[in-house]
Amino acid sequence: MVKIKNFINGELVAPESNEYIDNYDPSTGTVYSLIPDSDERDVNFAVEAAKKAFRTWSVTPAPHRSKILLKISELIEKNLEALAKAETIDNGKPLWLAKSVDIPRASENFRFYGTGILHFASESHAMEDSALNYTLRTPIGVAGCISPWNLPLYLFTWKIVPAIAVGNTVVAKPSEITPMTAFLLAEICIEAGLPPGVLNIVHGYGHKVGSAITAHPDIPIISFTGGTKTGETIAKTTAPMFKKLSLELGGKNPNIVFADCDLYKAVRTSVRASFTNQGEICLCGSRIFIEKNIYEIFKEKFLKETEKMIVGDPFDDKNKLGAIVSKQHYDKILQYIHLAKEEGGMILKGGKSIHPEGRCSNGWFIEPAIIENLPFDCRTNQEEIFGPVVTLTPFETEEEVLLYANSTKYGLAALLFTENLNKAHRVAAKLQSGIVWVNCWLLRDLRTPFGGVKRSGMGREGGFEAFKFFTEEKNICIKF
Repeated sequence: MVKIKNFINGELVAPESNEYIDNYDPSTGTVYSLIPDSDERDVNFAVEAAKKAFRTWSVTPAPHRSKILLKISELIEKNLEALAKAETIDNGKPLWLAKSVDIPRASENFRFYGTGILHFASESHAMEDSALNYTLRTPIGVAGCISPWNLPLYLFTWKIVPAIAVGNTVVAKPSEITPMTAFLLAEICIEAGLPPGVLNIVHGYGHKVGSAITAHPDIPIISFTGGTKTGETIAKTTAPMFKKLSLELGGKNPNIVFADCDLYKAVRTSVRASFTNQGEICLCGSRIFIEKNIYEIFKEKFLKETEKMIVGDPFDDKNKLGAIVSKQHYDKILQYIHLAKEEGGMILKGGKSIHPEGRCSNGWFIEPAIIENLPFDCRTNQEEIFGPVVTLTPFETEEEVLLYANSTKYGLAALLFTENLNKAHRVAAKLQSGIVWVNCWLLRDLRTPFGGVKRSGMGREGGFEAFKFFTEEKNICIKF
Protein backbone atom coordinates (compact mmCIF):
# COMPACT_ATOMS: atom_id res chain seq x y z
CA MET A 1 0.00 0.00 0.00
CA VAL A 2 1.65 3.22 -1.20
CA LYS A 3 1.75 6.08 1.29
CA ILE A 4 1.73 9.38 -0.54
CA LYS A 5 3.87 12.08 1.07
CA ASN A 6 3.79 15.85 1.20
CA PHE A 7 6.47 17.78 -0.70
CA ILE A 8 7.84 20.54 1.53
CA ASN A 9 11.13 22.39 1.21
CA GLY A 10 12.35 20.00 -1.46
CA GLU A 11 11.69 16.84 0.55
CA LEU A 12 8.98 14.18 0.62
CA VAL A 13 7.68 14.13 4.18
CA ALA A 14 4.89 12.54 6.23
CA PRO A 15 2.09 14.74 7.60
CA GLU A 16 2.49 16.16 11.09
CA SER A 17 -0.63 14.29 12.19
CA ASN A 18 0.83 10.98 10.97
CA GLU A 19 -2.75 10.21 9.92
CA TYR A 20 -3.82 9.13 6.43
CA ILE A 21 -6.93 9.10 4.22
CA ASP A 22 -7.99 6.15 2.09
CA ASN A 23 -7.47 6.68 -1.63
CA TYR A 24 -9.79 4.68 -3.90
CA ASP A 25 -9.44 3.22 -7.36
CA PRO A 26 -12.89 4.13 -8.76
CA SER A 27 -12.80 1.36 -11.35
CA THR A 28 -12.72 -1.30 -8.61
CA GLY A 29 -14.13 0.58 -5.61
CA THR A 30 -11.13 -0.49 -3.50
CA VAL A 31 -8.52 1.40 -1.48
CA TYR A 32 -5.15 1.25 -3.19
CA SER A 33 -3.08 3.98 -1.50
CA LEU A 34 -3.07 6.37 1.45
CA ILE A 35 -3.13 10.18 1.38
CA PRO A 36 -1.65 12.45 4.08
CA ASP A 37 -4.32 13.86 6.35
CA SER A 38 -2.47 17.16 6.60
CA ASP A 39 -3.54 20.23 8.55
CA GLU A 40 -2.58 23.80 9.36
CA ARG A 41 0.80 22.75 10.74
CA ASP A 42 1.88 21.27 7.41
CA VAL A 43 0.67 24.36 5.58
CA ASN A 44 2.65 26.60 7.96
CA PHE A 45 5.84 24.61 7.31
CA ALA A 46 5.21 24.84 3.57
CA VAL A 47 4.66 28.60 3.72
CA GLU A 48 7.87 29.13 5.68
CA ALA A 49 9.79 27.10 3.09
CA ALA A 50 8.16 29.04 0.25
CA LYS A 51 8.92 32.42 1.87
CA LYS A 52 12.57 31.49 2.27
CA ALA A 53 12.81 30.22 -1.31
CA PHE A 54 11.12 33.36 -2.66
CA ARG A 55 14.10 35.51 -1.62
CA THR A 56 16.32 33.84 -4.18
CA TRP A 57 13.85 32.43 -6.73
CA SER A 58 12.22 35.83 -7.29
CA VAL A 59 15.56 37.27 -8.45
CA THR A 60 16.71 34.18 -10.35
CA PRO A 61 17.16 35.15 -14.02
CA ALA A 62 14.28 34.09 -16.25
CA PRO A 63 16.50 31.95 -18.52
CA HIS A 64 17.54 29.85 -15.51
CA ARG A 65 13.93 29.41 -14.34
CA SER A 66 13.02 28.50 -17.91
CA LYS A 67 15.73 25.83 -18.10
CA ILE A 68 14.39 24.05 -15.01
CA LEU A 69 10.77 24.18 -16.19
CA LEU A 70 11.74 22.76 -19.57
CA LYS A 71 13.64 19.97 -17.82
CA ILE A 72 10.48 19.09 -15.87
CA SER A 73 8.54 19.08 -19.15
CA GLU A 74 11.02 16.60 -20.62
CA LEU A 75 10.81 14.34 -17.58
CA ILE A 76 7.00 14.29 -17.73
CA GLU A 77 7.26 13.17 -21.36
CA LYS A 78 9.83 10.55 -20.40
CA ASN A 79 7.50 9.20 -17.70
CA LEU A 80 4.29 9.49 -19.73
CA GLU A 81 3.33 5.82 -19.47
CA ALA A 82 3.73 5.67 -15.68
CA LEU A 83 1.98 9.00 -15.13
CA ALA A 84 -0.93 8.07 -17.40
CA LYS A 85 -1.38 4.75 -15.62
CA ALA A 86 -1.35 6.53 -12.24
CA GLU A 87 -3.91 9.06 -13.49
CA THR A 88 -6.22 6.32 -14.75
CA ILE A 89 -6.07 4.34 -11.49
CA ASP A 90 -6.62 7.47 -9.41
CA ASN A 91 -9.34 9.14 -11.50
CA GLY A 92 -11.09 6.32 -13.40
CA LYS A 93 -10.60 7.94 -16.82
CA PRO A 94 -9.66 5.75 -19.80
CA LEU A 95 -5.94 5.13 -20.13
CA TRP A 96 -5.98 6.20 -23.79
CA LEU A 97 -7.37 9.59 -22.70
CA ALA A 98 -4.75 10.09 -19.99
CA LYS A 99 -2.01 9.19 -22.47
CA SER A 100 -3.30 11.39 -25.29
CA VAL A 101 -4.59 14.43 -23.37
CA ASP A 102 -3.91 14.74 -19.64
CA ILE A 103 -0.21 13.94 -19.37
CA PRO A 104 0.87 15.53 -22.68
CA ARG A 105 -0.97 18.71 -21.67
CA ALA A 106 0.81 18.76 -18.29
CA SER A 107 4.13 18.56 -20.11
CA GLU A 108 3.00 21.26 -22.53
CA ASN A 109 2.06 23.56 -19.63
CA PHE A 110 5.67 23.45 -18.43
CA ARG A 111 6.97 23.96 -21.95
CA PHE A 112 4.57 26.78 -22.80
CA TYR A 113 5.22 28.83 -19.67
CA GLY A 114 8.87 27.84 -19.53
CA THR A 115 9.43 29.41 -22.93
CA GLY A 116 6.81 32.13 -22.48
CA ILE A 117 8.67 33.68 -19.56
CA LEU A 118 11.52 34.49 -21.96
CA HIS A 119 9.14 36.66 -24.00
CA PHE A 120 7.08 38.27 -21.23
CA ALA A 121 7.46 42.05 -21.52
CA SER A 122 5.93 45.11 -19.92
CA GLU A 123 4.63 48.35 -21.40
CA SER A 124 6.10 51.81 -21.78
CA HIS A 125 4.25 55.05 -22.55
CA ALA A 126 5.99 58.21 -23.72
CA MET A 127 4.33 61.52 -22.79
CA GLU A 128 5.64 63.45 -25.79
CA ASP A 129 8.42 65.76 -24.50
CA SER A 130 7.66 65.61 -20.78
CA ALA A 131 8.07 62.11 -19.36
CA LEU A 132 8.34 58.39 -19.89
CA ASN A 133 6.18 55.85 -18.06
CA TYR A 134 7.14 52.22 -17.88
CA THR A 135 5.60 49.30 -16.04
CA LEU A 136 7.45 46.80 -13.90
CA ARG A 137 5.85 43.41 -13.30
CA THR A 138 7.28 41.69 -10.26
CA PRO A 139 6.46 38.40 -8.54
CA ILE A 140 4.12 38.76 -5.58
CA GLY A 141 5.35 36.17 -3.10
CA VAL A 142 3.87 32.86 -2.02
CA ALA A 143 0.97 31.78 -4.24
CA GLY A 144 -1.71 29.39 -3.02
CA CYS A 145 -2.88 27.05 -5.80
CA ILE A 146 -5.81 24.66 -5.29
CA SER A 147 -6.75 22.32 -8.13
CA PRO A 148 -9.64 19.90 -8.84
CA TRP A 149 -9.98 16.14 -9.36
CA ASN A 150 -11.29 15.89 -12.92
CA LEU A 151 -8.07 16.65 -14.84
CA PRO A 152 -5.61 16.19 -11.98
CA LEU A 153 -2.10 16.80 -13.36
CA TYR A 154 -3.38 18.80 -16.34
CA LEU A 155 -5.01 21.48 -14.14
CA PHE A 156 -2.52 21.24 -11.27
CA THR A 157 0.31 22.25 -13.61
CA TRP A 158 -1.93 24.83 -15.33
CA LYS A 159 -1.83 26.75 -12.03
CA ILE A 160 1.57 26.17 -10.52
CA VAL A 161 3.73 26.63 -13.63
CA PRO A 162 2.93 30.27 -14.53
CA ALA A 163 3.23 31.20 -10.84
CA ILE A 164 6.70 29.67 -10.63
CA ALA A 165 7.77 30.91 -14.06
CA VAL A 166 7.40 34.58 -13.13
CA GLY A 167 9.29 34.14 -9.86
CA ASN A 168 6.71 33.31 -7.23
CA THR A 169 6.94 30.30 -4.96
CA VAL A 170 3.92 28.04 -4.44
CA VAL A 171 2.04 26.17 -1.76
CA ALA A 172 -0.31 23.87 -3.67
CA LYS A 173 -3.11 21.51 -2.76
CA PRO A 174 -4.23 18.87 -5.27
CA SER A 175 -7.61 17.25 -4.77
CA GLU A 176 -7.65 14.64 -2.03
CA ILE A 177 -9.63 12.44 -4.44
CA THR A 178 -6.87 12.33 -7.09
CA PRO A 179 -3.48 13.11 -5.48
CA MET A 180 -1.20 10.54 -7.08
CA THR A 181 0.20 12.39 -10.10
CA ALA A 182 0.95 15.49 -8.02
CA PHE A 183 2.95 13.21 -5.72
CA LEU A 184 4.82 11.77 -8.70
CA LEU A 185 5.42 15.29 -10.02
CA ALA A 186 7.22 16.12 -6.76
CA GLU A 187 9.70 13.33 -7.49
CA ILE A 188 10.20 14.73 -10.99
CA CYS A 189 10.83 18.24 -9.59
CA ILE A 190 13.54 16.85 -7.32
CA GLU A 191 15.18 15.09 -10.28
CA ALA A 192 14.97 18.27 -12.39
CA GLY A 193 16.75 20.34 -9.75
CA LEU A 194 13.92 22.67 -8.77
CA PRO A 195 15.29 24.51 -5.71
CA PRO A 196 13.79 23.53 -2.32
CA GLY A 197 10.72 25.51 -1.33
CA VAL A 198 9.85 26.80 -4.81
CA LEU A 199 7.01 24.28 -5.06
CA ASN A 200 5.41 22.80 -1.96
CA ILE A 201 2.57 20.27 -2.20
CA VAL A 202 0.37 19.65 0.83
CA HIS A 203 -2.19 16.84 0.53
CA GLY A 204 -5.40 16.51 2.50
CA TYR A 205 -8.97 17.66 2.92
CA GLY A 206 -10.24 21.01 1.71
CA HIS A 207 -11.62 22.05 5.09
CA LYS A 208 -8.18 21.52 6.64
CA VAL A 209 -5.50 22.17 4.02
CA GLY A 210 -7.46 24.28 1.54
CA SER A 211 -8.87 26.50 4.25
CA ALA A 212 -5.45 26.94 5.86
CA ILE A 213 -3.93 27.98 2.53
CA THR A 214 -6.78 30.37 1.77
CA ALA A 215 -6.67 32.06 5.16
CA HIS A 216 -2.91 32.18 5.64
CA PRO A 217 -1.75 35.78 6.14
CA ASP A 218 1.51 35.17 4.27
CA ILE A 219 -0.17 33.90 1.09
CA PRO A 220 -1.26 37.06 -0.78
CA ILE A 221 -2.59 35.39 -3.93
CA ILE A 222 -4.98 32.46 -4.44
CA SER A 223 -5.80 30.54 -7.62
CA PHE A 224 -8.64 28.03 -7.26
CA THR A 225 -10.45 25.70 -9.66
CA GLY A 226 -13.42 23.76 -8.34
CA GLY A 227 -17.03 24.02 -7.30
CA THR A 228 -18.93 27.29 -7.07
CA LYS A 229 -19.88 26.72 -3.41
CA THR A 230 -16.24 26.33 -2.42
CA GLY A 231 -15.42 29.40 -4.50
CA GLU A 232 -17.96 31.38 -2.48
CA THR A 233 -16.27 30.33 0.75
CA ILE A 234 -12.83 31.28 -0.57
CA ALA A 235 -14.12 34.68 -1.74
CA LYS A 236 -15.61 35.39 1.69
CA THR A 237 -12.35 34.46 3.39
CA THR A 238 -10.02 36.37 1.12
CA ALA A 239 -12.04 39.55 0.56
CA PRO A 240 -11.30 41.14 3.96
CA MET A 241 -7.64 40.20 3.52
CA PHE A 242 -7.49 41.91 0.08
CA LYS A 243 -5.86 38.90 -1.54
CA LYS A 244 -5.50 38.68 -5.27
CA LEU A 245 -7.97 36.02 -6.38
CA SER A 246 -8.67 33.87 -9.44
CA LEU A 247 -11.66 31.53 -9.41
CA GLU A 248 -12.51 29.03 -12.14
CA LEU A 249 -15.78 27.49 -11.01
CA GLY A 250 -18.74 25.50 -12.30
CA GLY A 251 -20.45 25.36 -15.65
CA LYS A 252 -23.74 24.34 -17.23
CA ASN A 253 -22.75 24.84 -20.81
CA PRO A 254 -25.19 25.22 -23.73
CA ASN A 255 -24.63 23.54 -27.07
CA ILE A 256 -26.65 25.24 -29.83
CA VAL A 257 -27.24 23.33 -33.06
CA PHE A 258 -28.78 25.32 -35.92
CA ALA A 259 -30.46 23.69 -38.91
CA ASP A 260 -27.81 25.06 -41.28
CA CYS A 261 -25.02 23.20 -39.49
CA ASP A 262 -22.82 20.45 -40.87
CA LEU A 263 -24.95 17.74 -39.28
CA TYR A 264 -22.31 15.02 -39.31
CA LYS A 265 -19.77 17.29 -37.63
CA ALA A 266 -22.33 18.65 -35.14
CA VAL A 267 -23.42 15.18 -34.02
CA ARG A 268 -19.93 13.73 -33.63
CA THR A 269 -18.57 16.79 -31.85
CA SER A 270 -21.63 17.05 -29.59
CA VAL A 271 -21.27 13.43 -28.45
CA ARG A 272 -17.62 14.02 -27.64
CA ALA A 273 -18.43 17.29 -25.86
CA SER A 274 -21.14 15.55 -23.84
CA PHE A 275 -19.35 12.47 -22.57
CA THR A 276 -15.56 12.82 -22.74
CA ASN A 277 -13.96 11.99 -19.38
CA GLN A 278 -17.36 10.64 -18.22
CA GLY A 279 -18.75 14.18 -18.64
CA GLU A 280 -16.48 15.25 -15.78
CA ILE A 281 -15.08 18.32 -17.54
CA CYS A 282 -16.27 21.81 -16.66
CA LEU A 283 -16.36 22.58 -20.41
CA CYS A 284 -18.73 19.77 -21.44
CA GLY A 285 -21.87 20.82 -23.32
CA SER A 286 -24.59 19.33 -21.13
CA ARG A 287 -27.62 21.25 -22.51
CA ILE A 288 -28.10 20.62 -26.23
CA PHE A 289 -30.54 22.94 -28.01
CA ILE A 290 -31.49 21.81 -31.53
CA GLU A 291 -33.39 23.85 -34.11
CA LYS A 292 -36.85 22.29 -34.39
CA ASN A 293 -36.81 21.31 -38.07
CA ILE A 294 -33.73 19.07 -37.57
CA TYR A 295 -34.52 17.95 -34.01
CA GLU A 296 -35.67 14.41 -34.85
CA ILE A 297 -32.85 13.62 -37.27
CA PHE A 298 -30.23 15.07 -34.92
CA LYS A 299 -31.67 13.03 -32.04
CA GLU A 300 -31.63 9.84 -34.09
CA LYS A 301 -28.01 10.31 -35.15
CA PHE A 302 -26.93 11.46 -31.68
CA LEU A 303 -28.39 8.32 -30.10
CA LYS A 304 -26.71 6.13 -32.68
CA GLU A 305 -23.33 7.82 -32.23
CA THR A 306 -23.62 7.50 -28.44
CA GLU A 307 -23.83 3.72 -28.84
CA LYS A 308 -20.11 3.85 -29.68
CA MET A 309 -19.36 5.29 -26.20
CA ILE A 310 -18.69 1.94 -24.55
CA VAL A 311 -18.35 2.10 -20.76
CA GLY A 312 -16.01 -0.23 -18.90
CA ASP A 313 -12.53 -1.01 -17.62
CA PRO A 314 -10.45 2.14 -18.22
CA PHE A 315 -7.44 0.01 -19.13
CA ASP A 316 -9.27 -1.47 -22.13
CA ASP A 317 -8.70 0.81 -25.12
CA LYS A 318 -12.02 -0.12 -26.74
CA ASN A 319 -13.87 1.61 -23.88
CA LYS A 320 -14.59 5.30 -24.39
CA LEU A 321 -15.81 6.01 -20.85
CA GLY A 322 -14.30 4.84 -17.59
CA ALA A 323 -15.40 5.02 -13.97
CA ILE A 324 -16.96 7.93 -12.08
CA VAL A 325 -14.30 9.46 -9.85
CA SER A 326 -15.80 8.66 -6.43
CA LYS A 327 -18.72 6.89 -4.78
CA GLN A 328 -20.07 10.21 -3.55
CA HIS A 329 -20.06 11.69 -7.05
CA TYR A 330 -21.48 8.48 -8.52
CA ASP A 331 -24.44 8.72 -6.12
CA LYS A 332 -24.93 12.41 -6.94
CA ILE A 333 -25.16 11.74 -10.69
CA LEU A 334 -27.68 8.92 -10.20
CA GLN A 335 -29.77 11.22 -7.98
CA TYR A 336 -29.89 13.83 -10.74
CA ILE A 337 -31.00 11.21 -13.27
CA HIS A 338 -33.80 10.27 -10.87
CA LEU A 339 -34.65 13.98 -10.49
CA ALA A 340 -34.89 14.34 -14.27
CA LYS A 341 -37.54 11.61 -14.32
CA GLU A 342 -39.46 13.34 -11.51
CA GLU A 343 -39.39 16.59 -13.51
CA GLY A 344 -41.01 14.84 -16.47
CA GLY A 345 -37.91 13.97 -18.45
CA MET A 346 -37.86 10.99 -20.78
CA ILE A 347 -34.68 8.91 -20.66
CA LEU A 348 -33.97 8.15 -24.31
CA LYS A 349 -30.87 6.14 -23.58
CA GLY A 350 -28.65 5.05 -20.68
CA GLY A 351 -28.66 6.57 -17.23
CA LYS A 352 -28.19 3.28 -15.40
CA SER A 353 -25.34 2.10 -13.23
CA ILE A 354 -23.46 -0.80 -14.72
CA HIS A 355 -21.12 -3.47 -13.33
CA PRO A 356 -18.56 -4.68 -15.86
CA GLU A 357 -17.44 -8.26 -15.61
CA GLY A 358 -14.07 -9.04 -14.08
CA ARG A 359 -11.94 -6.78 -11.93
CA CYS A 360 -14.26 -3.78 -12.34
CA SER A 361 -17.45 -5.46 -11.13
CA ASN A 362 -17.54 -3.31 -7.97
CA GLY A 363 -16.48 -0.07 -9.66
CA TRP A 364 -18.55 3.08 -10.12
CA PHE A 365 -19.77 3.13 -13.73
CA ILE A 366 -22.76 4.92 -15.29
CA GLU A 367 -24.08 4.67 -18.83
CA PRO A 368 -24.29 7.98 -20.77
CA ALA A 369 -27.76 9.41 -20.17
CA ILE A 370 -29.70 11.27 -22.88
CA ILE A 371 -32.87 13.00 -21.68
CA GLU A 372 -35.58 14.98 -23.47
CA ASN A 373 -38.95 16.60 -22.67
CA LEU A 374 -37.62 18.85 -19.90
CA PRO A 375 -38.33 22.60 -19.57
CA PHE A 376 -35.26 24.80 -19.96
CA ASP A 377 -35.60 26.18 -16.43
CA CYS A 378 -35.99 22.93 -14.47
CA ARG A 379 -33.32 21.91 -11.97
CA THR A 380 -31.85 19.30 -14.28
CA ASN A 381 -31.23 22.04 -16.85
CA GLN A 382 -30.05 24.64 -14.36
CA GLU A 383 -27.78 22.82 -11.89
CA GLU A 384 -24.34 21.43 -12.60
CA ILE A 385 -24.36 17.63 -12.69
CA PHE A 386 -20.78 17.11 -13.89
CA GLY A 387 -21.34 13.64 -15.28
CA PRO A 388 -22.39 11.73 -18.42
CA VAL A 389 -25.83 13.35 -18.55
CA VAL A 390 -27.20 15.59 -21.34
CA THR A 391 -30.60 17.01 -22.20
CA LEU A 392 -32.03 17.61 -25.68
CA THR A 393 -34.36 20.57 -26.22
CA PRO A 394 -35.86 21.92 -29.48
CA PHE A 395 -36.04 25.63 -30.32
CA GLU A 396 -37.47 27.75 -33.15
CA THR A 397 -35.77 31.18 -33.09
CA GLU A 398 -32.45 32.75 -32.15
CA GLU A 399 -34.14 34.81 -29.46
CA GLU A 400 -35.66 31.71 -27.93
CA VAL A 401 -32.45 29.72 -27.82
CA LEU A 402 -30.48 32.66 -26.42
CA LEU A 403 -33.03 32.87 -23.61
CA TYR A 404 -32.53 29.16 -22.92
CA ALA A 405 -28.74 29.28 -23.19
CA ASN A 406 -28.29 32.32 -20.95
CA SER A 407 -30.84 31.24 -18.33
CA THR A 408 -28.43 29.61 -15.87
CA LYS A 409 -26.30 31.22 -13.18
CA TYR A 410 -23.23 29.90 -14.98
CA GLY A 411 -21.30 31.23 -17.96
CA LEU A 412 -18.15 29.25 -18.58
CA ALA A 413 -18.32 27.83 -22.12
CA ALA A 414 -20.74 27.42 -25.02
CA LEU A 415 -20.84 25.51 -28.30
CA LEU A 416 -22.42 26.74 -31.50
CA PHE A 417 -22.95 24.85 -34.77
CA THR A 418 -23.84 26.75 -37.95
CA GLU A 419 -22.39 27.23 -41.42
CA ASN A 420 -23.70 30.82 -41.54
CA LEU A 421 -20.81 33.12 -40.65
CA ASN A 422 -23.00 36.12 -39.80
CA LYS A 423 -25.14 34.00 -37.50
CA ALA A 424 -22.07 32.56 -35.81
CA HIS A 425 -20.71 36.02 -34.98
CA ARG A 426 -24.12 37.38 -33.98
CA VAL A 427 -25.07 34.55 -31.62
CA ALA A 428 -21.58 34.11 -30.15
CA ALA A 429 -21.52 37.79 -29.19
CA LYS A 430 -24.83 37.45 -27.31
CA LEU A 431 -23.94 34.30 -25.36
CA GLN A 432 -23.11 35.00 -21.73
CA SER A 433 -20.01 32.89 -21.68
CA GLY A 434 -16.27 33.27 -21.25
CA ILE A 435 -15.55 30.87 -24.13
CA VAL A 436 -17.56 30.11 -27.27
CA TRP A 437 -16.58 27.30 -29.63
CA VAL A 438 -18.03 27.52 -33.14
CA ASN A 439 -18.20 24.19 -35.01
CA CYS A 440 -15.70 22.63 -32.61
CA TRP A 441 -15.10 21.82 -28.94
CA LEU A 442 -12.11 21.93 -26.61
CA LEU A 443 -9.88 23.35 -29.31
CA ARG A 444 -7.48 25.17 -27.02
CA ASP A 445 -4.73 27.64 -27.86
CA LEU A 446 -2.71 28.16 -24.67
CA ARG A 447 -2.14 31.80 -25.58
CA THR A 448 -5.82 32.68 -25.19
CA PRO A 449 -7.56 33.87 -21.99
CA PHE A 450 -9.55 31.21 -20.16
CA GLY A 451 -12.34 31.75 -17.64
CA GLY A 452 -16.03 32.31 -17.11
CA VAL A 453 -18.64 34.94 -16.30
CA LYS A 454 -21.43 35.06 -13.73
CA ARG A 455 -21.02 32.29 -11.15
CA SER A 456 -18.52 30.44 -13.29
CA GLY A 457 -15.76 32.48 -11.74
CA MET A 458 -13.65 35.60 -11.85
CA GLY A 459 -10.34 36.41 -13.49
CA ARG A 460 -8.65 34.76 -16.44
CA GLU A 461 -6.01 32.08 -16.78
CA GLY A 462 -3.97 31.11 -19.81
CA GLY A 463 -1.31 32.80 -21.88
CA PHE A 464 0.15 36.05 -20.61
CA GLU A 465 -3.06 36.59 -18.64
CA ALA A 466 -1.64 34.08 -16.13
CA PHE A 467 1.68 35.90 -15.99
CA LYS A 468 -0.16 39.16 -15.33
CA PHE A 469 -2.24 37.57 -12.58
CA PHE A 470 0.79 36.20 -10.77
CA THR A 471 2.68 39.52 -10.88
CA GLU A 472 2.21 42.95 -9.37
CA GLU A 473 2.24 46.00 -11.64
CA LYS A 474 4.20 49.11 -10.78
CA ASN A 475 4.18 52.21 -12.96
CA ILE A 476 7.32 54.33 -12.91
CA CYS A 477 7.19 57.85 -14.34
CA ILE A 478 10.47 59.54 -15.30
CA LYS A 479 10.21 63.27 -16.03
CA PHE A 480 12.57 64.53 -18.71
